[in-house]
Amino acid sequence: MEDSKASEALVPLFKLGRLLNQDQGGRRITLLGSIDDKPALLTAERAAFPSDTGTLEAFHRCLADIKNLGNNDIYHWYLASVGKGEDVSPDLKLNLIHPCTEKHIKKYSPQGLRMVTETPEIYRDQVRPYIEGQREAGRLDWVFNILEGRKEQKDIIYRDPGQNGTKDEAFLLAPDLNWDRETLTSLHLLGLVQRRDIWSLRDLKKSHIIWLKHMREKILEATVKKYSDIEKDQLKLYMHYQPTFYHLHIHVVHVMLEPTGTQATGKAFGLENIISQLESLSGGSDAGMADVTLTYGLGENHDLWTEVFLPLKEGRNG
Repeated sequence: MEDSKASEALVPLFKLGRLLNQDQGGRRITLLGSIDDKPALLTAERAAFPSDTGTLEAFHRCLADIKNLGNNDIYHWYLASVGKGEDVSPDLKLNLIHPCTEKHIKKYSPQGLRMVTETPEIYRDQVRPYIEGQREAGRLDWVFNILEGRKEQKDIIYRDPGQNGTKDEAFLLAPDLNWDRETLTSLHLLGLVQRRDIWSLRDLKKSHIIWLKHMREKILEATVKKYSDIEKDQLKLYMHYQPTFYHLHIHVVHVMLEPTGTQATGKAFGLENIISQLESLSGGSDAGMADVTLTYGLGENHDLWTEVFLPLKEGRNG
């Protein structure tokens, strides 16, 4: 007991020297300072959220100083604080989906992960029709709101009219809704293409190589111009497959962004590697990513797992 009290008494004696390190989300910091004129390191990490029902029911009532960062269609994002006071800084980034769909619920629920192999034939006969159905379901309103100038216009970092003003090659760059817009080591941007006929990396062809290289260079230039403390070789560009939404987009993140499942092998395909693979394909300009076999990860709640790959695994596909 005495040892515990003596240990607890040390923390209030800590005198800050400087911030030594901070993780990408600001959830963990290491401070260099001193106690009784002797050097000391103090690491602080945010505690895990409680999971008991009573505490969770009271959680939203504890939120204060809620500041809207933006909203688009059913998506809203905020900064907020737990506690009140002039000196209280925002310590939570909130994302709200309202009204959410069953697909959202599946996406955010705990689920196992499976690695699947998608041949060109499986893509053509089963996956492509699924993607087409998702497009027709009208879940891209928030994307079109941005592209057509109705939402998030003040947040757009860069617009490119396309090489030589070619409308089909136009794109824009904007912050991802999951980024707090402040912590550079957790920087996350999205490059959204203007054209609507390219739904995923599967639609990319050899004829798009020059365009992809142009986008890569312009995205890098625009990002380091906007955020001068970042250099080009501190940025990572990739596409997801399967993506969250079926309209071609490029993720731009700081290399120090802590890896999550969305950056894992089998989910994130590096833009440079996609370009290289297209360059190495045999055939004419129409040869493309639809012609190759891809192996990637799928959550067990994903429709493609339950409706395509699980039946294939169990021999129930015919």
